[in-house]
Formats: sequence, structure tokens, C-alpha cells
Amino acid sequence: MKRAALLLTALVAGFGFAQNEPTISEETETCLMCHESATPGIVADWRTSRHARTTFAQSLKKDALERRTTAEAPPDGVAGDVVVGCYECHALNADAHADNFAHFDFNINVIVTPNDCAGCHPTEAEEYSHSKKGNAHDNLTKNPLYMSLVNSISSVKSYDGAIARIPSGDIRGETCLACHGTVVEVAGTETVESDFGDFEAPVLTNWPNHGVGRINPDGSKGACSACHPRHSFSIEIARKPYTCGQCHLDPDVPAFPVYKESKHGNIFSSKGDDWNYSNVPWVVGEDFTAPTCATCHHSTIVSPDGEVIAERSHDFGTKIWTRLFSLVYSHPHPKDGRTHLIRNADGQPLPTTFDMRPASDYLIDEETQRARRDNMRDLCASCHSSRYAENHFAKLDRAIEQADSTVLATTKLMTAIWGAGVEDGDNPFDETLELTWVRQWLFYANSVKYASAMGGPDYATFKNGWYELTHTLEKMKTALESATE
Repeated sequence: MKRAALLLTALVAGFGFAQNEPTISEETETCLMCHESATPGIVADWRTSRHARTTFAQSLKKDALERRTTAEAPPDGVAGDVVVGCYECHALNADAHADNFAHFDFNINVIVTPNDCAGCHPTEAEEYSHSKKGNAHDNLTKNPLYMSLVNSISSVKSYDGAIARIPSGDIRGETCLACHGTVVEVAGTETVESDFGDFEAPVLTNWPNHGVGRINPDGSKGACSACHPRHSFSIEIARKPYTCGQCHLDPDVPAFPVYKESKHGNIFSSKGDDWNYSNVPWVVGEDFTAPTCATCHHSTIVSPDGEVIAERSHDFGTKIWTRLFSLVYSHPHPKDGRTHLIRNADGQPLPTTFDMRPASDYLIDEETQRARRDNMRDLCASCHSSRYAENHFAKLDRAIEQADSTVLATTKLMTAIWGAGVEDGDNPFDETLELTWVRQWLFYANSVKYASAMGGPDYATFKNGWYELTHTLEKMKTALESATE
């Protein structure tokens, strides 16, 4: 008799599974027998998940708005009448996985990738593949200007300015690539000793990493676990702002700290323990009474009478008309999540020129901007009046215009400093005034814009806001005057 059958008998006896509970496959039962003691935290987390309680066949019985799967049949090799367990995820698409290895009775992949999740969630995986997040690794590493910034700030220099060492990929994985994602590759094998027997496992480079644009051993991009942590894959965790707050932090992307300071964040902090984060669709006024990041950017939101207010999308940029985070200015949102393809009129890999001309061929048009803005206004109007929402957006427009105008003035000063030979300009990220200029748009202008968009007034004023914008502008002006006297 196969070991799985024996273990199944032991598990049923040992753990007392009720006959009416969803069926766990024999393969997953085998995994659980060892991992219950080898990695009990993982198993306990999985047992709390919807995967552990639901079969694919059960998901098909739900109404379209309530379904969490978008496939019409389970992936090859997965039975529709068993729950989604260890084997159902870690054994998919074995031929595509360089990290697949013989693990006792089975062939197992170390990393579960978006291509694997696509077996049950094809729409979500496809949407994500087009997003800026899904392409975050390439958007950083394939943009020479961005990489110049990464290399300049993360290199170790001697006192005479010579670079002593540039960090390896492993070091960058603890900085920029921790959020953007690393390239995970197989670099041989090693013997792993365990209480259940030794086995040969792949050695992975740049692992562990759960960056949103991670390049996986099967060639796919992204990590669903960045937002839906393994092994619970909780929609509750994904909908709470703490998840977005892992990466969207000050000083460069201050969305989470601004949110905490805002009225919406205050309501979440005070009343959020009473909300229902797991309902699909998410009902405004019943499941929650103030937005989190997920409300505005990717969840299906309906009114109490079932009217769809906002549709779900895992391409998080599809609801945004203006990109607040910017290098160097704000601009219409990119058409394509592969922002590393953008070139402005000066040939730079930026969405605008230094004098603020947008790279329009790569950015959404005015009609699309207006439609997205109207959709967001309708979402806001589920709690506020339409006039309230319009006034808020008008205020945001003014903040963006004023912040960008200040950055433009600073950029003109920086250009004059380069022209005067005060700093060389070959690398715009390695000298004192250049780094001062970078802080102006990367930290301070972004802070003002996020604060206006999300209602965090101190971030618009003293906490990396207008005070710093004004101070930096005067500092740059004084430096230029001193250097050219």
C-alpha cells in the first residue's frame, strides 16, 4: 500500500476529521503528516484558510460576484472535489519549474508562482501580469536612470569618493528589491537532513523574497504572497492597510503613514476591529464604514442593495487617473505597467521631460483620465456627496500643480548648477546638491501630493511637506548664487 494511504488512515484517526468536512487529497494528507511537526506554523496557517475548507466544485456554485475563482475547471492534475492543499499548489506545472525536485513520493516546486495560482485564478493572474507591480523588478532594473539612483545610494564609498564596493544582488534584495522583487534562480542542489529522511533540494539565489515583481524559477513575474501571505492567503490581510504599508512608506511613497493620519485611517484604527474583511463582494456601509487601500484600488465594492460601485481588479493602476508618485513630476497614468519602456521627448527613460512635457504616447489620454476620475468620484459618493468628492479632487489638482511647479523651479536651478560646472551631471545622484534636488521630488513633493489625496495634513506641511520644499528651493538658490559669484 502506498505510504499516502497509510498516512491518511493515521491522520483521520489522529486528528478526528469529521466525515462531513471537505475532502483532503491523499497527497496533501501525506504532506501534512510530516509538516505538522516539521513546520507546524505553516500547517496551522493553512488550516485557517479558505483553501483548506473549500473545493473547486463548491466555488462554481457561487454567484459570479461571490466567486473567488475565475476558472471554469480546476487545473490539470487537481481534483475538483478536494480542498486546495499543499500538493494542489506545490505540484502544478512541474515541467516549467526549475525549482522542482523529488520530495519523497512526489515532485514538488519550492515556490508557488502566479502561473500556478492562475490555474484557479486566471483573470487575477492575467490582470496582475499587466500591472506596474507585476513588472516592478523590470521597471527598476531595466531603467538605467533608476538603477543609477539605486547603485549610487546603496554603494559603499571611500572618503575620496571612489566606489569601494557595489552591493551584490543579495544586498539589494534587502533594499529596493525587497519590495520590487529579486530574480530567483536555481544554483545547484544540496542535501537536506530531516527527521523523515534526507533529500536533495534546489539551492535558490536571492531567496527568500516576496517582492511584487519577483522573477520566479518558472519564468513568471510577481508574488501573490506579497499581498496574500502564504499559507492562509487571507483576503482579510490583503484588504487591511498594513499589507500595503509594508512597502508604501515615507519618505518616498508615504501612502500608509498619510492614511494613518487621515480621517479614514482614524476611523479604521478606532472601528476597524468590527468590520467584515472577508465578504465578497464587499458591502459599503455593512462590511466597512471607511475605505482602506483595497476599497479604492482593487476590491469589488457594492451598495447594500447589491449595486456594483467598483469592480475588482488586480491591475491596481486601472482605477488611477494621475500618478502621484513620480520621477520627476506627476503625470497621467501610464498605459502599460511596463514603465521601463517609456521614453520622453528628450530620450530619457522618464514619463516627462525636465521642463514638464509629458511622454503622451505612453500615458492615458484625457478621456480615460476623466472616466477613471468619475469612477473614483462615484466610489467616494457611496459615503460623501458628489460635490464633496469633486471639491476634494479639485483641491488635489491644485496641490499637484503647486508641488510640481516648485520642483520645476528646483530643477531649473539644478540644470544651472550643472551648466556652471558646480556638479558634473554625469550621474545625477552622487553629489550633494544633486541629492538635495532628488529629495525635492522623491520625498517632499510626493509627500504633499499623497497628503492632499488622502487627507494627511501634517505630511503636506512640516513632515516632509511644504516646509521642506521651500527650504530646499532656497538652499539650491543660495548654492547656485554662491558658486557663480
